[in-house]
Amino acid sequence: MKKNSSPLIVHTDWSRAWGGQEIRTLTELREMNARGCRTGLIVPEDSELAHRGRQEGIPVYPVDFSSKFNPASWLALFRTIRRIRPTVLNTHSSEDSWMAGCAARLCRVPLVVRTRHVLAPISSALSYNAFPQVIFACSEAIRDQLVEQGVAARKVVVQSTGVDEQRFRFSERDRQDIRRRYHIGDQDILVGNVAFLRHYKGHSFIIKTAAAMPGNYKFMIVGGGRDQPMLEEQIRAAGVEDRFVITGHQEQPEVFFSAFDILFFSSYEAEGIAQSFIQGLLYGMPLLVCRTPSILEPLNHVHTYELIDYNDLDAACRGLHALSTRRGRDQRRIDRQRQAIAGKYGLRTMMETIVRTYGEHGVAVG
Repeated sequence: MKKNSSPLIVHTDWSRAWGGQEIRTLTELREMNARGCRTGLIVPEDSELAHRGRQEGIPVYPVDFSSKFNPASWLALFRTIRRIRPTVLNTHSSEDSWMAGCAARLCRVPLVVRTRHVLAPISSALSYNAFPQVIFACSEAIRDQLVEQGVAARKVVVQSTGVDEQRFRFSERDRQDIRRRYHIGDQDILVGNVAFLRHYKGHSFIIKTAAAMPGNYKFMIVGGGRDQPMLEEQIRAAGVEDRFVITGHQEQPEVFFSAFDILFFSSYEAEGIAQSFIQGLLYGMPLLVCRTPSILEPLNHVHTYELIDYNDLDAACRGLHALSTRRGRDQRRIDRQRQAIAGKYGLRTMMETIVRTYGEHGVAVG
């Protein structure tokens, strides 16, 4: 396929932040580039996606999606879509899905797609039913919620964000390096969490749990965000600053998973299937998991875990004590778990689903 005749895959997003949603967008575009497609981003000029997209050579077309009632944004959007003529336009957040979804249909873009990342009630099914031909839901629970709220079931394709299983694998060298860097002893039990610091990630619950556990339990949150100063103050107030660290944002989270003994997934609302959760499952470590509908789905493939309710401190402590006795690495069991997780939630599986779905709607990707 000649480059100038290859499909042009364009993603839009209102978001200016950097998190799992934006990582998925950039990952899809990177993978489509590798398959010979042209790609582009229609995003705010000051967004992280704009910055990182340009770094990877992805064309960026700035549009301010801050309000559906901004005529200048609508004008810029129509001009951009008519000029670049995308084959596929994939929207992500509420504002850009209304605006870009509508503009794409009026400009007769061959395939309009929306990705729904979060498990939260929608305000209206109108934009879902009127604009996209395909809706990618990041979990079964998200699909079910959309359908219950009036979104046409025939449009919804379930595909969680794919994780690169080659990148996320246990390394004894990484384990030793990270534990040495943060002064974690061989006899310490390191309870870890990897996430952007947002309220629904439940990190305050981890801090409360740390304060109730014995001193040989150390805690680490790998991630950054605006909530970091608030969480660090909670750590000081709880008196656990000597055994609790927040690393700040890390571009290579894979090296930290190897250092953990137990993964504590504390999110309590709005999650699809978080990328960091799937990444953690590839390491085969014991899991302490707060019940949320989307997160229950991958646990069918997991051997060692304890389920608790968010903010149930007694259950969290009991769970950590129980999991601490089950930390041995059974490589055969871990290999089986990795194979099952990669088969359903791996990057290759995600791209195969997307390419197949495009093809079903007349867009061939080489």
